[in-house]
Amino acid sequence: MANALRFLIVDDFSTMRRIVRNLLKESGFSDADEAEDGVAALNKLRASKFDFVVTDINMPNMNGFQLLTEIKQDDKLKHLPVLMVTAEARKEDIVAAAQGGAAGYIVKPFTKATLEEKVNLIIKKLDL
Repeated sequence: MANALRFLIVDDFSTMRRIVRNLLKESGFSDADEAEDGVAALNKLRASKFDFVVTDINMPNMNGFQLLTEIKQDDKLKHLPVLMVTAEARKEDIVAAAQGGAAGYIVKPFTKATLEEKVNLIIKKLDL
């Protein structure tokens, strides 16, 4: 059941994490945890079970692309869909995200409908 999926929301701004968490909750996904950067996210991903990662790109310590690379190189994590979220709508970032194995890409600011549509599309595509 899709609603039972556990999300990890990664963003260096707590307000943005809260917004994403609330939007997911409104979309029926109430199980979510948060991490403030890629390093914290990797620690949580390796310590606990998650089904889906929503990550910002621009963060200190380890950015979203580095996190994506780490996830895709880890046999225990590489199955996880990673949805990239960023304020940058640069074509090269979108291409890099796709080449790195990201399941999707959203540009901030976005609406509940956009997030919900992207998440549901990925869930359907990956049969989660």
